[in-house]
This record gives sequence, C-alpha cells and structure tokens, in this order.
Amino acid sequence: MQRLAMDLRMLSRELSHYLEHQVRVGFFGSGVGFSLILGFSVAYACYYLSSIAKKPQLVTGGESFSRFLQDHCPVVTETYYPTVWCWESRGQTLLRPFITSKPLVQYRNELIKTADGGQISLDWFDNDNSKHYMDASTRPTVLLLPGLTGTSKESYILHMIHLSEELGYRYVVFNNRGVAGENLLTPRTYCCSNTEDLETVIHHVHSLYPSAPFLAAGVSMGGMLLLNYLGKIGPKTPLKAAATFSVGWNTFACSESSVNKHRHMFVKQIDVDHVMKAKSIREFDKRFTSVMFGYRTIDDYYTDASPNRRLKSVGIPVLCLNSVDDVFSPSHAIPIETAKQNPNVALVLTSYGGHIGFLEGIWPRQSTYMDRVFKQFVQAMIEHGHELSSM
Repeated sequence: MQRLAMDLRMLSRELSHYLEHQVRVGFFGSGVGFSLILGFSVAYACYYLSSIAKKPQLVTGGESFSRFLQDHCPVVTETYYPTVWCWESRGQTLLRPFITSKPLVQYRNELIKTADGGQISLDWFDNDNSKHYMDASTRPTVLLLPGLTGTSKESYILHMIHLSEELGYRYVVFNNRGVAGENLLTPRTYCCSNTEDLETVIHHVHSLYPSAPFLAAGVSMGGMLLLNYLGKIGPKTPLKAAATFSVGWNTFACSESSVNKHRHMFVKQIDVDHVMKAKSIREFDKRFTSVMFGYRTIDDYYTDASPNRRLKSVGIPVLCLNSVDDVFSPSHAIPIETAKQNPNVALVLTSYGGHIGFLEGIWPRQSTYMDRVFKQFVQAMIEHGHELSSM
C-alpha cells in the first residue's frame, strides 16, 4: 500500500503541474478543464483501486506450504498493483519487452555435449564477488529456462539475475538447441514434452557443484519443460525447489524461426518448405514438431506436452505464477483442482499481468511483480526451505 501511495502522489503531482500550466490556459482560460480532468482522475483512481488492484489467489495443496509462503514469500499474498495506465492483458504482454530495461549481465559460456551428438549452450553468471557465499562449491545455484526461442539475453532473464545478484547466488541459463548462436550438430531442435536435454543439463550442473543448493525457474515454455521434467522424475531430482511463470498449461508452440535457420539439418527427414507454409501454430506443430519427436498425431503431442496432467506427480516444492488474463494460457486450463491435491504445489494467480508481463509502478523500467516473486521465493527456499520438512 505504501508503494501505491507513493505512485499516486507522484501521479498527482505530475497531473497537477500539467493542469496548472496547460489546461487552465488551454481550456478557454477557465478552471472548467481542471475540474473535468480532476474529476475523471478521481473516478479512474477509484475504479482502479476497487476493480484492478487485487490480491492474488493462492492455491496450495497443503496448509504447510501456504504458511511457509505467507511467512517467507509475502509478496504472493500482497495486493498486486498493475501499472495504472497499462493493466490490460495485451498491453502488459506487448509492452513489457519495450518498457523494461536490459541490465548488463556478464556471462561465461559453456557448450556441453549430448548423448545423440548434439550440443547445448549454457550461459553462467558465477557471481564470484558474492559476499554471502564466497565458497564456490557451496554457492546456491539457480538454473533458468527461458521461453520459446528465448535465450539468456531476454530482458526477464536479465532482470531475474540482476535483481537477485545481491543475494550472492550463482545462475546458469539453459539455452535450447540452436537458438543462442551455436551450431546445430544434429537434425533435432527442442520441445517441452521431451525432457532429455534438461535432464542432461541438470545432471551436468549438479555434478559440478554437488554440495550447493540447486533450484530452477522456467518462464513460459521453459516452465512447461520444467514441470514436465518434475512430473516425470518425481522426488528423485537434485533440485531443491522450482518456480514457473506464465506457463501454458494445456497448449504448446514450437519455433519456426529455428527450423528456417537450420533448415539444412532437416531436409532429409522433413519437407521444410511445406513446414514453413504453415498458417497456424497447430499446422506447424503437425508438420514439424510432432514428426520430429515421433508422435503419431498432433493431439498425441499436445497431450504429452501439457504439464497439467503431470502436476500431481511433482515431488518438490514448486510455485507457479500465472495471470488469469494471460492470452496464451486461458484461465479455464489452469489446474486448480489438481494443485489442491499435491502438497508440494502452490499456484499464485493474479487477475492481471498478461503473458510474462506483470508490470507495476508508474513507469516499470527496473522490475516487475514477477521479478519480486522470483527473488522472494528463491531466497525463501534457500534460506528457510528446511522449515517445510519440519512443518
């Protein structure tokens, strides 16, 4: 509430300054314009506070996880105040990449080999200047999975790292095959139903730092991949906890740009020209993704790619942030009843925020609600996660 009060005071000052110097002169030299605009502003503020700014819905499968989040990740129970001039879903979704800044993050790149002869690009932020975890062997490690065609250069990935750098953790970004500038060595890309590459990355990172707390966070398609992995492997993962953001619970799209860029690798298996003429995501997945990964039909692929059916098998604490107005993930597909049956799962559902939007403040350049949820949850699990087992 203090944050909103500051925003409204700032907005009032700017509005008053404008009205004083512009409207009073421009509107027939009278105070009529001032009164009209001031009245509209008050009405809009009342509407915003009563209908737009709301607390998220917290859905958990157990009272212990709910209490833990209220104690150590309070942002998930506080009122979310979307940007007052940009709270609608499409605006949040489309404007975020252009409004938010891109903090400077210096990565160290590593290419690792896969069992089929391919390679995966990992970008490390080692945080060697960490004052809290000077011993690299025990420094907490967070694996980040970007969305469809996303890489370590996405603004939301940069913000997640930059905002949490002060915590002293190490971050590693998993770039899907062929999207981060590296060569595609085999005729295979990626999809969120196939978790083999993610399993390879998790095993590799854990083998390097077996004594370090290990967490993961996935955004959009990266979150779908992460949930599918967790649903398949259950509690037998080295990950301590995980978080997902703007997951599509019952749909999937693969990248046509990656296919076109590396088309020479697929010509012997797939009619690339036919693939590139697809007029919808479903057509593309039917002609390419489902064929590439051996599915009999497109419906078989979509069923296997949807993480909602695996949520009940997740065996570690997972927080999932979604906006119910997300245009890519309809609210009716969010598995609320399934989440209630798994004590390891918490859904945080905001009324607004769009797809990977979650803009807040008058001019949301530096951080978003999603960034704050990420930071608080990761810190809570690393520093207080042991409390869950004793609850």
